[in-house]
Amino acid sequence: MLFRSLDLGHPVEEALAAGAGLILLDNMSLADLRAAAAAARAYPAARLEASGGLRLDQASAVAATGVHYLSVGALTHSAPALDLGLDLRPTAPAQPS
Repeated sequence: MLFRSLDLGHPVEEALAAGAGLILLDNMSLADLRAAAAAARAYPAARLEASGGLRLDQASAVAATGVHYLSVGALTHSAPALDLGLDLRPTAPAQPS
């Protein structure tokens, strides 16, 4: 599968025509995302992912543009940290009965 990351100034049609199966649409406006989704309809195997600067409160509007996937960085880079430890202790092998 051919993957292509695009931002403003890179035509989606070019990536689609080249056979990109997954196109990452980075920091695009809702209008640009809608235009990309419209262009991709002629390529049913292609998948579009909206990324860059997305917030959870925008997810519904971005999803309505027709993209297939959304990448919301706030889920990872803004999540509170959890300090978790796991201590493993060896146990004696079970004795045959």
